[in-house]
Amino acid sequence: MNIAQVIRTRKLGNVNVETVTLAHGGGGKAMKDLIDDVFVRAFDNRVLAPLEDQARFDLADLATYGDRLAFTSDSFVVDPLFFPGGDIGKLAVCGTVNDLAVGGATPLYLSCAVIIEEGMAIDMLRTIAHSMAVTAKDAGVQIVTGDTKVVQRGVCDKLFITTSGVGVIRKDLVLGVDTAQLGDLVLVNGLLGDHGAAILCARGDMELDTLIESDCTCLHDLIETVLKVAPDTRFVRDATRGGIATVLNEIAEASQVAIEIDEDRTPIREQVKAFCEILGLDPLYLANEGKIVVVVPPEQADAALSSMRGHPLGERAAVIGRVCPGEAGRVTMRTVFGGRRIVDMLVGEQLPRIC
Repeated sequence: MNIAQVIRTRKLGNVNVETVTLAHGGGGKAMKDLIDDVFVRAFDNRVLAPLEDQARFDLADLATYGDRLAFTSDSFVVDPLFFPGGDIGKLAVCGTVNDLAVGGATPLYLSCAVIIEEGMAIDMLRTIAHSMAVTAKDAGVQIVTGDTKVVQRGVCDKLFITTSGVGVIRKDLVLGVDTAQLGDLVLVNGLLGDHGAAILCARGDMELDTLIESDCTCLHDLIETVLKVAPDTRFVRDATRGGIATVLNEIAEASQVAIEIDEDRTPIREQVKAFCEILGLDPLYLANEGKIVVVVPPEQADAALSSMRGHPLGERAAVIGRVCPGEAGRVTMRTVFGGRRIVDMLVGEQLPRIC
């Protein structure tokens, strides 16, 4: 893209203390050094380089990707900050990229705002910023602006991150939660509940012999692959907090349809099933950070499923259910015993601070 800014060359500051102090949020040299050392060095790109109060883009260049702008924002307060398969930085980038991609947008730019607790280790902050930079680079997006705040000890828990994202949706692509129709099939791209299970294990609440890693990843390439072979796809959503049960209820309510899924076709890791049984949790409500729910017309379902299974992020993809006759807004599951049970919207919070 053509960037209009004049790039100023200057020497970046360095932080020479081990932990974050209130001075690092005070707007002076200490704050400048923290931003330079931790974030500017990690994110380093031409749009960010001028360090203005905003990032600037040529509209004509954005328009080459499509005719509609997509914009999203999300905050991340996960506990712990590091977990098997990821960390809060990777999670922040993946979560925002995915929120753009499920609307059919090509993700382009992200912002990053951080609230840091006084006393946080500088090296830990550098590690998280580096993780964000690597994840963004792998996803083909740039982190181009942001903000830094420091609060007193005890006011926040080490680090909170807010990311916003900008993408562009190509012409003639329409995806919507209210577009499901009778006969449509429901697909997922793999094992469900791994992120929720990984966070639970990382908190030390369960002792498992087999390590479960979070499925945290950017899904835009997988989604683009599916949309190429199933251009009439109705809806795509990443099943994060509330799991697939919440997403399915949102579809059923917005489209005023009934949805039925099959328990024996719903892919869930045996270890996840086991500790959900022990703790009285329902894996349908566990958070995911690398799984999508896709609703497609029946004539394009085989192509969509094949494209998923041919992608590294969809090898365990499955058709788990269908839009069927029944009470509008109702989601049910056909159990392995042949009966049916209602799958309601999540009430309350199974696992707090999951993302």
